[in-house]
Amino acid sequence: MAKDKIQAIKGMADMLPKDTPYWDKFTQAVVEAAQEYGYMQIRTPILEQTRLFKRGIGEVTDIVEKEMYSFVDSLNGDELTMRPENTASVVRACIEHNLLYDAPRRLWYMGPMFRHERPQRGRLRQFHQFGLEALGFKGPDVDAEQLLLVKRVWDKLGIKNVWLELNCLGQFAERQVYRETLIKYFEAHKEILDEEAQRRLYTNPLRILDTKNPAMQELVENAPKLMDTLGEESKAFLKRLTDILEAEGIDYRINPRLVRGLDYYNLTVFEWVTDKLGAQSTVCGGGRYDPLIGMLGGKETPACGFAMGIERIIELMKEEGIAPSYKECSVYVAWSGEDSFLFALRTAEALRNKQISTILHSGSAKFANQMKRANASGADFAVIIGESETQEKMVSIKPLRENLKDYGQQLKMTVEQAVEYLAEQTR
Repeated sequence: MAKDKIQAIKGMADMLPKDTPYWDKFTQAVVEAAQEYGYMQIRTPILEQTRLFKRGIGEVTDIVEKEMYSFVDSLNGDELTMRPENTASVVRACIEHNLLYDAPRRLWYMGPMFRHERPQRGRLRQFHQFGLEALGFKGPDVDAEQLLLVKRVWDKLGIKNVWLELNCLGQFAERQVYRETLIKYFEAHKEILDEEAQRRLYTNPLRILDTKNPAMQELVENAPKLMDTLGEESKAFLKRLTDILEAEGIDYRINPRLVRGLDYYNLTVFEWVTDKLGAQSTVCGGGRYDPLIGMLGGKETPACGFAMGIERIIELMKEEGIAPSYKECSVYVAWSGEDSFLFALRTAEALRNKQISTILHSGSAKFANQMKRANASGADFAVIIGESETQEKMVSIKPLRENLKDYGQQLKMTVEQAVEYLAEQTR
């Protein structure tokens, strides 16, 4: 009797080898960009105390109310949550380890996050993010720096179909005035509000501006604008930021509906969006969160950051026809004859000692089949070792790709010469 197959949990996907080149290309691009701007890596635990996210994100949010994977540890009764985002964790780590005592910090992270959402294209329950946090920097120059860094990532990946949307949330007191104005406006049109909007009306009214409900679009478009309630300092902050972006040739659009429903956000908010992924249009989002460090028990410190969804960006790379090369190795060693195996093994190890990715054919097979396997592996070169090569202590090298010098020819040389030749060609 056949046993039932065990499948992955819904919304938690495997990364298969065919997608590895996309992840590798993305990782290389973002790590290079972070290092070019002086950001250093930080890693935080996947599990945190639930109250970190309740305090940091806010209890009256979709994430905390409906999406967090939370449980009570049966061994000690702790209330734990699998991180739904990483900003709160990074801030917690900075406070706990006193990282900001002597200087501001530029930090980057990458890893899995967890939210119990309805799985769809570009949105998973276990998803991965790359993000930056700049802590201890007050002026808009650092906000601009992060936007320039994101633009550099798009350039490294070859992504074209993204654009930047900006808004300014001002400070908490300004937002409170706007909040009351917005509540009065929506109260006057309560019959148009859907169930979700009515639920948010008194707890998180700014989030109503984010609605995707077609029946509410005209209502939202005509709503009072947050920009009209901002003071001169907040407007000057936005003006300085946009001046920097314009000087550096970064196109942007002011989107008055771009908001955050969390009290710790202030001043800058931004999103990089695309029209290539359907409803999941945001591929990177962030902003300034000056009050958060104080809210989590640290000394009041200005900060800003962003996160980008890796799965969505890989989907966008595929949509734009960006296809990183896929290969299992750079060199495939084919051999024949019982006496040839140890010589072939020593050759493969010599190549690996030079950091050359090498597969040594495993198992018996006809030579023609081994060469088919070498081509299928994506290798640039085949190293061929038969009985005559073994006796002469030589190897034959055959370039397999049309763009390579000596393509299709068979070159014969010693192992030492082969290692140097292939190290040069695969550099």
